[in-house]
Amino acid sequence: MYPLLLPFSWIYDAVTRLRNMLFDCGVLKQRSFPLPVIAVGNLAVGGTGKTPHTEYLLRLLGRQCHTAMLSRGYGRRSKGFRQAADGLTASDIGDEPLQMWQKYPHVTVAVDENRCEGIENLLALRGEEAIETIVLDDAYQHRYVKAGLYILLTDYSRRYSHDCLLPAGRLREARRGARRAQVIVVTKCLPDMTVAERKKICRELRPRKEQKIFFTTLGYSPLHLLFGKRMAGQPVQGTHALVITGIARPEPLHRHLRQQGMTVHPLVFPDHHAFTVADIEKINKAFGKLPENRIAVTTEKDGTRLMPFASQMDRELKRTFCMQPIEIKFIDTQEENEFNQIIIDYVTENKRNSRMD
Repeated sequence: MYPLLLPFSWIYDAVTRLRNMLFDCGVLKQRSFPLPVIAVGNLAVGGTGKTPHTEYLLRLLGRQCHTAMLSRGYGRRSKGFRQAADGLTASDIGDEPLQMWQKYPHVTVAVDENRCEGIENLLALRGEEAIETIVLDDAYQHRYVKAGLYILLTDYSRRYSHDCLLPAGRLREARRGARRAQVIVVTKCLPDMTVAERKKICRELRPRKEQKIFFTTLGYSPLHLLFGKRMAGQPVQGTHALVITGIARPEPLHRHLRQQGMTVHPLVFPDHHAFTVADIEKINKAFGKLPENRIAVTTEKDGTRLMPFASQMDRELKRTFCMQPIEIKFIDTQEENEFNQIIIDYVTENKRNSRMD
């Protein structure tokens, strides 16, 4: 926190409070839609794990009904509504939507900076493409759409209860904004978190009686080759890994790779960085300086933005370039079952010609 910036946070608070009040009073109009809409987001800027949690919902719902994921498409160079399709790149639809479409081709993935228009375009799909449920990624503050279920994420190590508004802190809106959520998920927890600590955090977050709080951690799957469909195999102890990231918080990935016995050489770019040929030359040079037992590792999200530069990469770099897949895991299996039931019950009760049983 930056105390000298607090006066500016007070101004920011007044603006966001007025905006929310205008929505709550109906002066600014919200739109509801005739199908289940789930909004995933957070109060803070930076990474809270929105992408793996959105992917969890897509896996859960994709087996039950035709689901769409709608995002703003942060970092893309296009405008308006775009639906993911063969041949499109991260420049067309954004890195996270492209990643989700590549992993879940049975899900309709689209982007639109105007979420209301984006939903209208999705509702216009007919036949086998007809959408039954929509998941809105990073939409907690997008109040022009009135979702039926709000899932609020907060990073375990940067909980909103310990933060304040921009620019002194990292919050996009005041902590009272958490009241809009039906579900709160504390993300990136330690896998061995105790029941006592979970109860302590629940008291600290001060949920409303009807709000549910869940706790998740990140699980790392085996490395996959960036240029190929197969797994990369487990690197031997002492492997030197050039870790290229353009995400908000690369430290958990660095820590995981070190725990796997690798020597980590970080090469950090800004979040959602648009890679250039000059960046690839920098990566080639850094990789070439490592000892012989070397690989390159990046995130799935960064991989979508690096793949178009395959022809500019050195041969060995391209051959050993890996992605690190991640998935969320609930701290408690019973909590996971309860979370899943909340989602399925909401979709079932508000279905639009749903096939859900």
